[in-house]
Amino acid sequence: MEKMRNMIMPKPNPQQLLRDWQRRLRQECRNIERQIRDIQREEKSVQKAIKEAAKRNDMGSARSLAKEIVTSRRTVNRLYENKAQLNSISMHLGESVAVARTVGHMSKSAEVMKIVNNLMKAPQMAVTMQEFNKEMTKAGIIEEMVNDAVDSALDSDDIEDEIEDEVDKVLTAIAGETASQLPEAARKERLKQPAQAEEEDVDDDDLEEIRARLDKVRS
Repeated sequence: MEKMRNMIMPKPNPQQLLRDWQRRLRQECRNIERQIRDIQREEKSVQKAIKEAAKRNDMGSARSLAKEIVTSRRTVNRLYENKAQLNSISMHLGESVAVARTVGHMSKSAEVMKIVNNLMKAPQMAVTMQEFNKEMTKAGIIEEMVNDAVDSALDSDDIEDEIEDEVDKVLTAIAGETASQLPEAARKERLKQPAQAEEEDVDDDDLEEIRARLDKVRS
């Protein structure tokens, strides 16, 4: 049945495939831009909440909120990387089609295969890239590949330390002046409290609402 369908329906030529792929890639880029704007818009309200918490001398709440900003900014950085990789795929596809005009068929592209494989590991792009993977494999642009698991060899303690350093910088940038008005010993004591103790000062409903909004725009 499949052979009959293939005989009846002509295969799309390289130019048609390219136009379709590039259209969908542009749409994905627009979706990423929209998501970035949503995250950055939410960040403004979180910054305001941090300043209000610092004025109440509630540095535990301020720190919890600052950590949410750090997480959101890391998400934005990854989204920008994803967008750049999508644009790179489009560029390489254009080159492949240009070659196809000369040789009469689509040639494999190691660069496209590498980028698609990388994007399949990104949670926001996994489903879309799996579809592109199937279509481009069928068209002969890339070889069939297995999505490798994300490398988990990174030291989680180092990552946590790095995040904590970023949290300190966010707090200093957003609430530094207010925080500096606290007695030095009290400020250090509050900033070094364990995460669980920090959140005792937080209005649970407000914090959960903020986290829910951020999770929604980050996903």
